[in-house]
Amino acid sequence: MRLLLDLGNTRLKWVLHDGSTEVARGAVAWNENVEAVLTESWRELAAPSQILGASVVDAAREAQVAAIVTSRYAQSTYWLRTPTAACGVRSAYAEPERLGIDRFLAMVAAYHGGHAPCVLIGVGTGLTLDALAGDGRHLGGLIAPGPQLMQQSLLGATARVRPERPGLILDVADNTADAVASGCWQAAAALVERFVARMSPKLGGSMTVSLGGGDAGQLLPLLAFPAQLMPDGVLYGLAVWANTHTPAQTSV
Repeated sequence: MRLLLDLGNTRLKWVLHDGSTEVARGAVAWNENVEAVLTESWRELAAPSQILGASVVDAAREAQVAAIVTSRYAQSTYWLRTPTAACGVRSAYAEPERLGIDRFLAMVAAYHGGHAPCVLIGVGTGLTLDALAGDGRHLGGLIAPGPQLMQQSLLGATARVRPERPGLILDVADNTADAVASGCWQAAAALVERFVARMSPKLGGSMTVSLGGGDAGQLLPLLAFPAQLMPDGVLYGLAVWANTHTPAQTSV
């Protein structure tokens, strides 16, 4: 039994996995009482034999979660850092540790799910775009602000752009609230479409497009081509990684 942790910028997601089947799952936002929520969620669960984490947050939050794990299960957490290659996927980065582990594990999930060649889009605080060839080669990617962060940045850097309500996403807007929301979401959709168009020849012209992250569902209908949601790519990729490594290789 393994407890798998996905520490994202907005929230922590977890799954208790027996190697082939999901036993339980949950999530907690960082602006909640993380210790209280996790302690209650894990109260009745069987103790895992391993606890593995993938994190894009700072060391302080990792330490907080590790302390909660130790308190509940008297075990250490193994934090997976981005490798050069694993599970059939090879990073394009010359310094592979600088590629977010969330992006790497999403590629592992896509590769083992039979979706490669593909373009993977992460839609959250950041907007990440990665191209993965059919043989598991990462061709590289892009990073931009996510649509929500674009809006926050715009509001923080201007004096007169102050919408009084959340905006709607429209083709063209006649008020500031809708103009801000529509401009940022449409900008994200346009970047995705451009990236897919540029990567298509490199991926052989036949590929899938998968979206993950908290805002993926909102971006999906704005795209001009078919795409699919892959909401738990990081956790699935972490499970694949754990199944291909022995306990000795994942000991702390």
